[in-house]
Amino acid sequence: MKQQANQIRPGWVILNNGKQYTVIGIQILQPGKGGAFIQVEMRDVETGLKTQERWRTVDSVEKLLAEDKNYQFLYKEGDDLVFMEEETYEQITISPDLLGDRLPLLQDGMKVIISSIEGKPVSIQLPKTVVAKISETEPVVKGQTATSSFKPAILDNGIRVMVPQFLDAGDDIVILTDDLTYIERAKK
Repeated sequence: MKQQANQIRPGWVILNNGKQYTVIGIQILQPGKGGAFIQVEMRDVETGLKTQERWRTVDSVEKLLAEDKNYQFLYKEGDDLVFMEEETYEQITISPDLLGDRLPLLQDGMKVIISSIEGKPVSIQLPKTVVAKISETEPVVKGQTATSSFKPAILDNGIRVMVPQFLDAGDDIVILTDDLTYIERAKK
């Protein structure tokens, strides 16, 4: 199914140059002149090799129709991840490579969508947002709170994000899983 390049999301399986790729990251680039581009980091389904491709946002890509099923993450077994299908309670073991850089976002009991082509898992889609705790951040500098500036913070899962000045270590925040950006302080 043809999709516009600016619609690509992590977890999609696309066909590019005759090969199947799982999208593991996206970045929209705005050059100073001309139209925007989308840079896509993807992994070859067969070989596992990572590659990057760049498309104009108006280009179209071939999204493969995969069978999507709801699973729940149970635990890590050695180097593999164990998931349970929510309808049949069948457990499957999957390599963490399918998540790529989003692996630290995976939490116990998290509900995910696993896409399979011909019975082989090819991608894992995380929920749109996750809640994480800030483990360390820089202190607020007096006078900087009046502007809407951001400061770096490291979350309890090791991921680094930019957060507003008013947040401190120990605060729970909501972040987007697609591009790891701060959305809001988590509601209690």
